[in-house]
Amino acid sequence: MDKRKVFITSQIPETGVNLLLKKDFQVDIFKGGHQISSKELVKRAKDSSALICLLSDKINKKIIDQLTEVKIIANYAVGFNNIDIEYARQKGILVTNTPEVLTESTADLTLALILACSRRLKEGIELVKNRKFKGWAPQLLLGKELMNKTVGIIGMGRIGTAVTKRVKAFGCNIIYYSNNVNIEAEKTLKAKKVSLTELMKKSDIISVHIPLNSKTKNLINKQNLELMKKDAIFINTARGEVLDELHLIKMLKRKRIFSAGFDVYQNEPSINPELLKLENVVALPHIGSATHEARNKMSELVAKNVIAVLSGKKPLTPVN
Repeated sequence: MDKRKVFITSQIPETGVNLLLKKDFQVDIFKGGHQISSKELVKRAKDSSALICLLSDKINKKIIDQLTEVKIIANYAVGFNNIDIEYARQKGILVTNTPEVLTESTADLTLALILACSRRLKEGIELVKNRKFKGWAPQLLLGKELMNKTVGIIGMGRIGTAVTKRVKAFGCNIIYYSNNVNIEAEKTLKAKKVSLTELMKKSDIISVHIPLNSKTKNLINKQNLELMKKDAIFINTARGEVLDELHLIKMLKRKRIFSAGFDVYQNEPSINPELLKLENVVALPHIGSATHEARNKMSELVAKNVIAVLSGKKPLTPVN
């Protein structure tokens, strides 16, 4: 075992890598240009003291059993449902994530999706790109204004609160569903906590910001989706598995709701081809945190977690 070796499953911004190198760690990075296989991951990481991985890397019991020298798994993501957290704990492996540093970038993208869906930007872009724009017309691509609309936030954590601040500036009314009362959102943003049923019924725009776990998987199911207004907009920048994606696709096909925006998918990176055929869908390739600022901060945070743990200190952002 090399106590100073760190294996990274993909190229990440140099900010974090340079931090590790300055501390004289040996850094091994997979540069295959594609997602690393489980076999290659184990081969490269089995003699390492630290593993830095992506949300797309499934670190299950079988892999953890083979990482006998690893002391820390630093996930380059705020989510950590790709790692068997409890089994890692049993094996004495610390797991960390990168919360807070991607809050603003994800909230920005959520607002972009809300605006794109409200104003039918995808259809407009296609019209111009395909040279079918024949000039201004009174009924051309009529969308929706945000002023006075009710926005339902599912999950009023850091990102949900950041999205609330943004849509509040557009004159929206805010209701939210969450396990806990968010005092900041209620006092400063006039948000009102409601049941999930009430949120689905009353919201003009629904935006999802919950983590994926056993309680949230398929939380937004067929019954909840059918409660939505006929002209509602649905946005998901959280995790694909919290939603009954197939049923939402059926609703979008028959124009049961106005539109939907996605940055995450149920079987990611595979995307249901039926979803991509729909004009009333804006689909993005999981780029919620894709800003220079956020990704550099994420890189820095994973490195700082590794440095702390391998130096005998507590990690900055532990999850187990």
